[in-house]
Amino acid sequence: MIDQTDTKLLAALQQNAHLTAQELGEHLNLSASQAGRRRQRLEAEGYILGYAARLDPNKLGLAVQGFVQVQLASHGPEQSRTFARLIETRPEITSAWTMTGEADYLLRVYCQDLHELNTLLHEILLSHQIVARVHSQIVMAQLKRDAPLPT
Repeated sequence: MIDQTDTKLLAALQQNAHLTAQELGEHLNLSASQAGRRRQRLEAEGYILGYAARLDPNKLGLAVQGFVQVQLASHGPEQSRTFARLIETRPEITSAWTMTGEADYLLRVYCQDLHELNTLLHEILLSHQIVARVHSQIVMAQLKRDAPLPT
């Protein structure tokens, strides 16, 4: 279980993962060693999965962001494993979810341009033997960046 201090620590780290134990301690009214031990415990218990840098896709030449719904032609454990292996190999697919409803999967993709997106859709996804249908949506503007989780 986590307490209110842990919740504040997690919120602070989501805003700035570079906070030192000293800075966390000041923020939480704890000593640096207490704040550091709490962070280590939350890491060990799996509340904190890791630390990563957020990159600007436009500066990296990834001008097209999209969401792709994928419907499989057949369902079963082997088909799911096969499709999961495919999406793991594609760097343009940055997130993937299994879904309820008509689509089996929802993929978030970043591509350099529409040609690259078209290639991903038609030559990679639709040409895969178990994919029956894809439906893509291109992001025109992202109104809110991926936000921290509510704590």
